Amino acid sequence: MTSKIDTNTDRLDRIEEKIDRLSDAVIAIARAEEKLASLQLEHGKMYDRMNRFSEKLDNVEECVKDNQRTVHIINKLFWVLVVAVAGGYVEYFIKH
Repeated sequence: MTSKIDTNTDRLDRIEEKIDRLSDAVIAIARAEEKLASLQLEHGKMYDRMNRFSEKLDNVEECVKDNQRTVHIINKLFWVLVVAVAGGYVEYFIKH
């Protein structure tokens, strides 16, 4: 009779060990799922942030293009003014 009790006790101990290992595995899976959910949330935040930066960069690009056109016009007006002043001096010295 003692051997049957010992066999059952050993068997229950093995079952308990397996349940403990399964419990540890389930806990590890739950932690991994939590980490994945956190990573997905962070990924979404980073994606949104990159989209906002992209929009800002597009706005900056438009401002640069506008400024480039303005500087180009100012540059042309400057050279027109330089030529006009030079022409005026030449005309003044030729007449006098």
